[in-house]
Amino acid sequence: MENLSKQLAEEYMRLGGHRRAVIDDNLVSTRCWEQDTPEAAQFWTDRIDTLEPARRRQVVCFLPTINRI
Repeated sequence: MENLSKQLAEEYMRLGGHRRAVIDDNLVSTRCWEQDTPEAAQFWTDRIDTLEPARRRQVVCFLPTINRI
């Protein structure tokens, strides 16, 4: 499952997605300051937004993060 989550995140970014992961006290969300390409936005809507919340969090964790390491 981890590989599928990683593949979804990578494909979203390859299509021009700009969302970034925000992980704070085990709460996972995304932020986006730049507009996604139409292809990335459609991919997110069709392939990631439709996932169960736990699986969607896994995908988001593979996006670049805005958190300090």
